[in-house]
Amino acid sequence: MTVDEGALRTASEQGGPALSGGKRTHARAHVVLPAYNEAASLPPLLHRLAEVALTEQLTAWVVDDGSSDGTAEVAIAGVPGLDVRLVSHPVNLGLGQAVQSGLRAVLAEAGEDDVVVVMDADDTHDPDLIRQLESEIAAGADVVICSRFVAGGDDATAPALRRLLSRGAAVLFRQVLRVDGVRDFTSGFRAYRVSLLTRAAEHWGERLIEERGFACMVELLLKLRHCRPVVAEVPLTLRYDRKQGPSKIRIARTVGQYVKLLVRDRLSPAPYRAL
Repeated sequence: MTVDEGALRTASEQGGPALSGGKRTHARAHVVLPAYNEAASLPPLLHRLAEVALTEQLTAWVVDDGSSDGTAEVAIAGVPGLDVRLVSHPVNLGLGQAVQSGLRAVLAEAGEDDVVVVMDADDTHDPDLIRQLESEIAAGADVVICSRFVAGGDDATAPALRRLLSRGAAVLFRQVLRVDGVRDFTSGFRAYRVSLLTRAAEHWGERLIEERGFACMVELLLKLRHCRPVVAEVPLTLRYDRKQGPSKIRIARTVGQYVKLLVRDRLSPAPYRAL
């Protein structure tokens, strides 16, 4: 398959349509938090988001993916000053379906110029970056990736095997996919313009995210490339030292998912019409 290889573009390479003052604006940031047994991590994260909400219009969407530890109750209790919504799965369906459910819920309500931010619910991502993500969107980006692999990025607090997987995947995807402007394909902390996700969802529907595990973040990026988005990356300092509880990633299974995703991407036809 050759169509759309390298179709993702950085914001510095091509600007998008502008509104007043040469910048595109948005009304609200919708933060999707896929959560599985994150009752201990959610309270401090929601408080950090509430601090961001003092200056930004922000809604947090907690997607409880069949948790058994009271994650849903934490979301329902919320925190002062933050609009918190709950999306529930009766049973655990995996990260991919949690992200899919969160995006679907947001797209049913959000305005065309809104921004969707997907970030981990384990408090390892810094909500202060949301302001920078919004600035990149306002400057013309359609997708903004919080990257560990650009100048200023750092994942030193993550376990060695987790770092090895992330770096190995980054090298593999850069070599095989050759998508210009993207260094961190697997980062779970990203911002998307709502209008971009709407176009993609109208084409793929329930197949927008088919991977159940961590490979879903790469899958979504690969499908969005057919919409020819403007992409930017900002430095991410991963705060794995704030994580409470064991990691939910399974290294061998995730590697297998990445390989399967690459094979499927090579064999899948490009969309039959421009997106």
